[in-house]
Amino acid sequence: MSPVSRAAVRRCHASLNALHSTVYFSADLGEELAGYGIGDPTACYLAARAAALGQVGAGTVTAVFHSFRHDLVARHIPRVWHLAAPEAVVAARLRAADATLRRLLGASLTAGAETAEAAQLALRAAGGGIGPGRPLYAAHAALPVPEKPHLALWLAATQLREHRGDGHIAALTHLSIDGLEALVSHSASGAGMPKEIVMSKRGWTQQDWSGAERRLYERGLMSTDGSLTGAGRRLRRELEDTTDRLDLAPYERLGQRGVERLTELAEGLVAVAVRAGAFPQALRPFFTGELGASGGGGR
Repeated sequence: MSPVSRAAVRRCHASLNALHSTVYFSADLGEELAGYGIGDPTACYLAARAAALGQVGAGTVTAVFHSFRHDLVARHIPRVWHLAAPEAVVAARLRAADATLRRLLGASLTAGAETAEAAQLALRAAGGGIGPGRPLYAAHAALPVPEKPHLALWLAATQLREHRGDGHIAALTHLSIDGLEALVSHSASGAGMPKEIVMSKRGWTQQDWSGAERRLYERGLMSTDGSLTGAGRRLRRELEDTTDRLDLAPYERLGQRGVERLTELAEGLVAVAVRAGAFPQALRPFFTGELGASGGGGR
């Protein structure tokens, strides 16, 4: 089996992450969880991603998500578990993924041979992940695989997404970059989402953001104008390279040709989903590869 290039892994991750993320930009997840009394969009997101871990507290969620302000997390966790058990939330998210993908992809593509092939490849890769030190990956890897191919693909994409994310956080920790500094440096690199969107969704204030910029400036990683210095760009490259290296194991199961085929299939599905309105216009570049794939900037 041919060695897998890190560039191929990064591109494959980008397409699978986009497929996974469709559920967070549809109304289906909110509608599923509204029946349990979980109505706040942030509460829906936190509960849906954390549910596989079980009835964990705010400290655990803040730690494994890495880039959310703790008081935002604590506003919703563990309150959500009093409204819906984690097992119920896991099931609700899968139902939401089912509804979202069926609507975006259409009946023929959802049940088509290419989706089934992509599911087989993604499951094979996801089964080769490294669990120790990767709590979100390990939790999702323990979930039962759905029978329907589009849902099996979505779960495998989720597992692979969390595998890379857990490794990305390990790399950030090794480089002494905290969650907000990761977001700030990612935005400054030109590959991250707009600052205003990041702050509103992760709970950070302008004061928090300026403080992170100051810390990066004091380390010689950011200029006074908010751009990255040469050292800052080198650190971001080191971060992404380390993330790539830590994420190789699942894809080595497929070999270069298998990874390229999975990427081809996933990108085709994502393209259909994007045309169907899967993501807001302003965020499409981050899910279509226009800005390049990355480790995630800090989750």
